[in-house]
Amino acid sequence: MNKVILVVLDGLNADVAIHAMGFMQALCEQKQGRFYTLSCELPSMSRPLYECILTGVEPAKSGIYNNRINHLSQQKSIFHYARESGLRTAAAAYYWVSELYNHTPFDAAQDRHVANEALPIQYGHFYYEDHYPDSHLFDDAEHLRRTYDPHFLLIHPMNIDDAGHRTGLDSHAYRNSARMADMYLSPYLAQWITAGYQVLITSDHGMNNDLSHGGTLPEERRVPLYVFGDAFSMADTAIKQTQLCGTVCSLLGVQHDKPACPGLLK
Repeated sequence: MNKVILVVLDGLNADVAIHAMGFMQALCEQKQGRFYTLSCELPSMSRPLYECILTGVEPAKSGIYNNRINHLSQQKSIFHYARESGLRTAAAAYYWVSELYNHTPFDAAQDRHVANEALPIQYGHFYYEDHYPDSHLFDDAEHLRRTYDPHFLLIHPMNIDDAGHRTGLDSHAYRNSARMADMYLSPYLAQWITAGYQVLITSDHGMNNDLSHGGTLPEERRVPLYVFGDAFSMADTAIKQTQLCGTVCSLLGVQHDKPACPGLLK
């Protein structure tokens, strides 16, 4: 069994990741990690792809077809598999993640801060403003890690996506948001690697110059995947977004029936 941290940098295009995520690229150059690209499922929209990443089910099959569909997931997620195996789960994430797996509609007074072992996401800090600072979000996540010692921790900041919706893919604001996320994440990532965590850093979708996403353009679909930890093969392999759920479950050592990417693991 491994402890796993999954970071979903909302709205990060793969090409921008390559030239903006300096610390993560440095670790890859030093052979401490590996960078991959993958193509997100369609539609390239947030709520359907949170569901895809966390359950391994494509949006066309999951029932979460677009961002306006607001009901609890009908699929089993990483959180469910982990909890059923007696593991602790946590998330610092946008409130749509809470609505998918804990409670909907989101009631901030009730659902923003969670410590309830009966829920799929047992411990959580959930935000509901797209401009909620990434710096705060990473601190929220580290609070959860230090306080509750979860076996699986989801971290989901929103500022890159927020900048893309305001200024588009080819803008300094979008690129600088990616650089800032890399900077905020770097000291924590170094600590997690030293502590023996298996860390995956990816995105739900990319961004276009129409200040949006949702379609089939390469810049909307190509997203990064960084992996760090001694359980990863660091070998050349192709991975699908639908395989992330099963791969994380395999890392956690829990029983699951999801597709995984065996080439990603030792």
